[in-house]
Amino acid sequence: MSRNRKKFFDYEEFYPQRNLGTVTGKLSVNVRGFGFVIPDDGGEDVFIPAEEVSGALHGDIVKVKITDAYGRKREGEIINIVQRAKEIFVGHIKRFKKKFVFVPDDEKFDLEIPLKRVEDDTDYLKALRNNRFKVVVKVLRWNPLQGEIVEVLGRQTEAGVDISEVIRSHGVFEEFPEEVINEAKNIETEPTAEEISKRVDRRNLKIVTIDGEDAKDLDDGVFAEKTDSGFFLGVYIADVSFYVRPKSFLDNEALERGTSIYPVDRVVPMLPKELSNGICSLNAGVNRLAFACEMNLDFSGKVQSYKIFPTVIKVFRRLSYTQANKFFDGETSELADCAENLNTLLEIFKLRKKIHAERGAIDFDIPEIKIKLDADGNPVELSKRVDGIAEKIIEECMLAANETVAEHTIKKKIPSVYRVHEIPDSEKVETLNRLLAHFNLHIAANKNKNVQPKDFQKILEKVKNSPAEKVISSFALRTMQQARYSTENLGHFGLAAEFYTHFTSPIRRYPDLIVHRMLRASLENPAEISKLEKKLADAAKKSSEHERRAIDIERECVDLKSVEYMKKFVGQKFDAVISSVTSFGFFAELENGVEGLVRVASLNDDFYNYVESEFALIGQHKGKSFHIGDGVRVRLIEANVKLHQLTFELLQETSTKNLIAEI
Repeated sequence: MSRNRKKFFDYEEFYPQRNLGTVTGKLSVNVRGFGFVIPDDGGEDVFIPAEEVSGALHGDIVKVKITDAYGRKREGEIINIVQRAKEIFVGHIKRFKKKFVFVPDDEKFDLEIPLKRVEDDTDYLKALRNNRFKVVVKVLRWNPLQGEIVEVLGRQTEAGVDISEVIRSHGVFEEFPEEVINEAKNIETEPTAEEISKRVDRRNLKIVTIDGEDAKDLDDGVFAEKTDSGFFLGVYIADVSFYVRPKSFLDNEALERGTSIYPVDRVVPMLPKELSNGICSLNAGVNRLAFACEMNLDFSGKVQSYKIFPTVIKVFRRLSYTQANKFFDGETSELADCAENLNTLLEIFKLRKKIHAERGAIDFDIPEIKIKLDADGNPVELSKRVDGIAEKIIEECMLAANETVAEHTIKKKIPSVYRVHEIPDSEKVETLNRLLAHFNLHIAANKNKNVQPKDFQKILEKVKNSPAEKVISSFALRTMQQARYSTENLGHFGLAAEFYTHFTSPIRRYPDLIVHRMLRASLENPAEISKLEKKLADAAKKSSEHERRAIDIERECVDLKSVEYMKKFVGQKFDAVISSVTSFGFFAELENGVEGLVRVASLNDDFYNYVESEFALIGQHKGKSFHIGDGVRVRLIEANVKLHQLTFELLQETSTKNLIAEI
């Protein structure tokens, strides 16, 4: 590096005109102070020494001057902060004599923010006197640095404060602004007779909703029956666009939230409860405005014709997934009054599932971790969430409606927002194939180096119910590009669908609201379409960003509570499977789905090298190796709740599980 070479000679004296250029990108900071900038142009990351970070923070968009380059590696110094990543931080207060400063809990943000004083705020004064309070601070200005407390979360030991901290650290607030609440409260609580009279009436149908037991935001209802030519499938979606109009306070807030968020102990809704749980929710036994997608299917399950229109419905029964699953499993006869509907839905599900399988739709059946909390917010049970037949039936109904609406907007040339999932990057597929080679498997690409969804599905079918299924499915999933929203219909690789959008959840997803809005304009006021179209690209981009934010929040909350749950098992032994390997160790996954790190420094029987091409740590002298998919026996030695991390130690006795042999 140039700094080391300057000890021996003046580098600039020999290369006075040397100019390695600049790059702009996103800064990722290590807790030890140094960082890397990930360039916008996709080039190699640039290493930033701690002394050259120049006040930039983790996540900031920065401009970097390249100061050194050796091989493919580059080093630089930050010369400009283009855009701050965040202005909201969560942490605690420190007192220095008569002054108070705020210190973020996240060690990646090395800040001490002087605070603006608010004398008459009781909660603020409590927080000043006790640094055990968690507070939320907003930066008012960066130079000179000053912030103000915008919320006192409470004592760090109080139930729910830890989850609130995760949510706020991403800049998300649960309370709605006053003007949004006022607007929501002024909306009618029942549809007016005048509006009902304008719509196609579907209140005679025995429509059912099937959701989780605790769900209050019910945005989809279904009804099915057999016909002479096949099946009728009606999907009825809450008509949120009727109540949330463009440029309203409700619409602006929904755009900024982008989606409802579901941490482990609460819901952070996209819309106020007056809408999400009230007038927009398809509650049973009351009149509700909806958008219908009614499809006529042939006996193979293919859509032959359809209609999309505003309607009024009255849900016949509100079912939980548990109730419906008991019916489908033959454990109850309580639902006799809607049995014909449910049995027809089951038939349609089987036919649609077959259609998707034939065209190569990829079924990533990776169970999520489900955490049960007690009244004090403590995790008391951890299990894998497994979908029953009822969940899968509703999913297939929603897929049918989403595909039908997407194709409709394309054929009718209605500008819209699409849910797109592009072809995996060829380099990532090659990496996946290197892993699959250890299992005597391979994904073949065509002459253009592109793979087809069917190729992935064949691999997943081969490893289904084998011990290697989770490892290979998870790695294959990471090979995929991230699904996003776009104004272009680019298809959906994972679903093997030519047309796809999100239409079925407008209460909790902003893109669905946009799709409804464009459909409404095409039916009622075509002149409005060009005006609405101008904002589609920005809304699609924001929705994609906010979706990723929601996923990060939900994942962090699960990690937090999973580690907290595992604290009681410190010192105990477990069988595990190596889920990933890095230069600093390997991660091992337990049967309940949690992962922990075995540090390479703790493997003291040899010196282990990380061999990236082998996805393995390999002993330099004895040749012992640790590959992805290997079974191991570990002991939990640390559960760090603050860092959301588990640490294991490898035991001498190893698991006898051989994933390769059992495929």
